[in-house]
Amino acid sequence: MRKPLMMAAAAACLPLLLGACGSESEAPVEAAPEAPDGISVSDGRMNLPAILGNPAAVYFAITNGSEAPAILRAAYVDAAEEAMLHASVEVDGVMRMEHQESIAIAPGETVNFAPGGLHVMAMDLDPALEPGGTVEVTLTFESGDKVSFPVQIRAPGDAS
Repeated sequence: MRKPLMMAAAAACLPLLLGACGSESEAPVEAAPEAPDGISVSDGRMNLPAILGNPAAVYFAITNGSEAPAILRAAYVDAAEEAMLHASVEVDGVMRMEHQESIAIAPGETVNFAPGGLHVMAMDLDPALEPGGTVEVTLTFESGDKVSFPVQIRAPGDAS
């Protein structure tokens, strides 16, 4: 009695198993997360480090044109092993960088990531990066939404 039941169950699952063996192009594709409503990014650029092996700095302007606050939580830079949100701050007369867990962008506000302030640190860069090229940056928000944009790669010391 048990054997016919197991055979029937296996036969019922066979089409599902065979369907899973199809090519990758037949698999359903999930839509990528979209940027939160009203978020736009402009003026993206990455300054390569003067010393090979040091991190690069990524700068841009991010605008929240919506009526709700947006909370930036993370950054990803193609061609970098790691990227972190940082702020340059002065402590007891000495400039230093501090990791930022999140950055709030109020409704109607533009937050500038610029030298001497907020920036994305891109570490362990691909040595193939060259001034004049571009690289993709992806920002992740508290909501899980993401926005990706290209940034121009600049030589060390280029005007930011």
